[in-house]
Amino acid sequence: MSDPPPVASELQVRKIIHIDMDAFYASVEQRDNSDLRGKPVAVGGSRERGVVAAASYEARKFGVRSAMPSVTAQRQCPGLIFVKPRFDVYKAISQQIRAIFAEHTPIIEPLSLDEAYLDVTENLQGIPLARDIALAIRAKIKTETELNASAGISYNKFLAKLASDYRKPNGQYVITPEMGPGFVEALPVCKFHGIGPATNAKMQGLGIFTGLDLRNQDLPFLEANFGKAGGYYYSISRGIDERPVRANRIRKSVGAENTFSSDLTEFGPMAAELQPLIDKVWRHCESTGTRGRTITLKIKFADFEIISRSQSLSDPLSSRSELERVAIGLLQKSTPTPKAVRLLGVSLSALQTGATTLAAQMFLL
Repeated sequence: MSDPPPVASELQVRKIIHIDMDAFYASVEQRDNSDLRGKPVAVGGSRERGVVAAASYEARKFGVRSAMPSVTAQRQCPGLIFVKPRFDVYKAISQQIRAIFAEHTPIIEPLSLDEAYLDVTENLQGIPLARDIALAIRAKIKTETELNASAGISYNKFLAKLASDYRKPNGQYVITPEMGPGFVEALPVCKFHGIGPATNAKMQGLGIFTGLDLRNQDLPFLEANFGKAGGYYYSISRGIDERPVRANRIRKSVGAENTFSSDLTEFGPMAAELQPLIDKVWRHCESTGTRGRTITLKIKFADFEIISRSQSLSDPLSSRSELERVAIGLLQKSTPTPKAVRLLGVSLSALQTGATTLAAQMFLL
């Protein structure tokens, strides 16, 4: 068994807040439609097709969750109400919330429309305790948007994100440097952000079930079994995460996809369905001044099998017509398809703005 880990002294002074809106899309729909309040709501999909983009807490009690096929969600919650997403509305509210963050710190790393990291080690209002900054932010979000947010406060990003889940919904929790290693060792590894089902299953096969089990493994063992991620697991099992909060995090790829109301088998209808997706991707490129070199076509079949086909260009795309030519070409090479198609997607990666290579990810729904 390894010795108890020291707390990295240089990290003790950092004050990181992770803000996570509670059931954001569903809560917006319930806010704007009183008939939905207190009822199980799923945003996205439909009773027959698609996947759930977000679920209200009333729906989550039945096991409904995001990314679940709609038919599964309906089976688990027969009274589930499906609502079409309104991403323009969600984006506008997200901008309101971002403005509240900016009253306290310029160091904001958005993860999505509904969550972000804030580094408040030096904050604009001179509030000494990060706990009180989080309280002030959550209170103002509630006043301005009528929505609830949860917060996690700690000395690094990994623990701040864990902490924001600890008192959900509409709560907050602080993990101090003294608490960090002990908090991690008691947690099942499946609760660690960044450890998905496949990695969790592999860890269990190696006898690693908790943070303490993970901490008891040496670095060579973890690197041998998990590659580069082994070093990350070694650190977080000790409550150490040196990643900074990255202000103005930029994007690595942009894409759009659509689930059809009925499965498609012919090239013509599939090519027609690609047109609005190509439009969405190109609008993003035009509005942000970004261009990309790699175009990827995503195909999901009726049995939920997914394949993708990509083509990389020597230079960034110069026009919508070029994006269309490549995307349609990839579709032509994939047809006739062996099975009926329920979803198509188009994405553009290896993005650049001028000479700057972009380094995160966004997906337009």
